[in-house]
Amino acid sequence: MEITQNCSLQNLHSFGSNEKANYFASIDSIETIEKGIQWANGKNIPYLILGSGTNVLFTKPFEGLVLKMEIMGIKKIKETASEVFLEVGAGENWHHFVIYCIQKSWGGLENLSFIPGTVGAAPIQNIGAYGVEVKDSIESVTAYDTQVGQIIILENRKCAFAYRTSLFKMEQRRYIIISVQFILQKQPIFRTEYGAIKEVLHQKNNKQHSLEAISNAVIQIRSEKFPDIKKIGNAGSFFKNPTITKELYEALIVKYPKMIAYPITDDTYKIAATWLMEACGWKGVQKENVGCYEKQTLVIVHYNNGPGIEIYNFSEEIIQSVLTKFNILLEREVMIY
Repeated sequence: MEITQNCSLQNLHSFGSNEKANYFASIDSIETIEKGIQWANGKNIPYLILGSGTNVLFTKPFEGLVLKMEIMGIKKIKETASEVFLEVGAGENWHHFVIYCIQKSWGGLENLSFIPGTVGAAPIQNIGAYGVEVKDSIESVTAYDTQVGQIIILENRKCAFAYRTSLFKMEQRRYIIISVQFILQKQPIFRTEYGAIKEVLHQKNNKQHSLEAISNAVIQIRSEKFPDIKKIGNAGSFFKNPTITKELYEALIVKYPKMIAYPITDDTYKIAATWLMEACGWKGVQKENVGCYEKQTLVIVHYNNGPGIEIYNFSEEIIQSVLTKFNILLEREVMIY
């Protein structure tokens, strides 16, 4: 394992701010994971496992060891009349894996097409889009438990999956995901009830649904909604859609009848973070090197390679304005370092 000193992180995360790491190395096996951790512990410095960097924000130099996950491979474990079981390396590109499954006519992940990132990052955030979450297709996760120095397999029910979070996010210092085991359907149930997908399929006269048609619809929607990370620095949706009490919802809906919200339980509602931001006047706002994307306010974009702290400070202004106006605290979906 080769360790580089004073490494620029600019090309290793999608915001593209030019922070640096004291040390950097790639990991492509369990052996290199163990070596990297031992090396960092020996120097008494922190370490960070980095996938494709599409959901992180560096606000300062990382004074430790960044380990780039590059464990690859897609392996069929078993197959039944109705299902296929796959084990996929944590370093595999997520969208490429989804397309691989679609080409094999294996369903379950097509609504999650075109989400940037790696397979290993998917369960950490429990990525979701258009009525589907990745947890719905995960059988188990293989991880390196740094507390005991062993490889463990966590079944789905032990992963504490919830909205945009999981055990791996809550205890990110403890678990390093090595591979993910998926269950895919050979006779898939198409999830097209989400309005935007239904509309695009209707426009294309796709009366006979297919995995490819749904994936293409999702790609079209995301391409129109989100900026290309290769052209404009961003990490997709910056904030989670907050959950509020029924009492607060009832108070707000009287004052703001156009507020976008939907019930989660009898006592809670989920509010569209985009609506909250735009109601506070953030649509299209740009300050120095940072702004809200003109086509999707929820996406914070980064221009001109400014420092990451500018992005953080911009997001903090948004949080405070929403809290002041609505008494709702927005939570960042992006992980801050």
